[in-house]
Amino acid sequence: MKRLSRFLPDRFLLFLVTTVLIASFFPAHGKGVPLFNAITDIAVGLLFFLHGARLSREAILAGITHWRLHSLIFTTTFILFPIIGLVLKPVLMPLVTPQLYLGIMFLCCLPATVQSAIAFTSMARGNVPAAVCSASASSLLGIFITPIAVGVVVVNAGSAPVSFDAVVKIMLQLLLPFILGQALRRWIGAWVHKRKSLLKIVDQGSILLVVYTAFSEAVNEGLWHNTPIPALLGLIVACGVILVAALLVTALFGRIMHFSVPDRITLLFCGSKKSLASGIPMAQVLFAGQAVGAIVLPLMMFHQIQLMVCAMLAGRFAKREGDEGQGQGED
Repeated sequence: MKRLSRFLPDRFLLFLVTTVLIASFFPAHGKGVPLFNAITDIAVGLLFFLHGARLSREAILAGITHWRLHSLIFTTTFILFPIIGLVLKPVLMPLVTPQLYLGIMFLCCLPATVQSAIAFTSMARGNVPAAVCSASASSLLGIFITPIAVGVVVVNAGSAPVSFDAVVKIMLQLLLPFILGQALRRWIGAWVHKRKSLLKIVDQGSILLVVYTAFSEAVNEGLWHNTPIPALLGLIVACGVILVAALLVTALFGRIMHFSVPDRITLLFCGSKKSLASGIPMAQVLFAGQAVGAIVLPLMMFHQIQLMVCAMLAGRFAKREGDEGQGQGED
């Protein structure tokens, strides 16, 4: 049963699917729209505030000295992924609608996920301190880099560029609460760290709120009427192709750079994953006024595929002989 459970959707993904279904049949409309928008903004701000309060400066500094590994992870996350999306455009574009392809390019510009990247690295007996440093730094740098990358990629994809106002808004909505959390960490950091369940509730709850709000708007604009079933099936194929390409390239880079097995594992899991937690709030800000539901759909699909594939890979690495990767530090 444990082996079978790795192939099944996790509980949070089931919540996501349920939220999409609720938004599809009972979308917010009228006076409910500004109300849900306000609640969502507060929840997202609280999420980044708590992350700022919880993330220790020691964790950020712990693996900075391993600059070759971190540089390669950041290059893969913010440069290689967009290149893959653009190079594969002739293959991916016919599989999906133009709006879904825009979502694919947005996905390629996002920072790496934090929790699952570290969890899979630990499970696979990789370099955990380096994973903590890279994943955390990627999430923070993404607040600056993703809006710029999306602007460049969206222009190349043939859509309207992201406005400077959107970049400023994302700084205020995401970065400012994070900075406030860091500033108050001395007083509330220990309290927040002891309440991981609270952070998880806010984390997942804010995402579900954003998904409901985004999909309500998209459904009201005719998302499901304008997205044929073949395009949804094509989206699954497109997300799988992008993930496989990223995994193969990171594995190749690890060998070329002669990294140790633990470092290669860290590169594999931190360099091939994309953040749902950061991506959905960013999409709501960067693509305000557009069909955000269609734009975040590729991210939601990619999220589940990466969880299942990386769970299988982590399980295989964990069973390898020898003690490489052990003693790399704890979370």
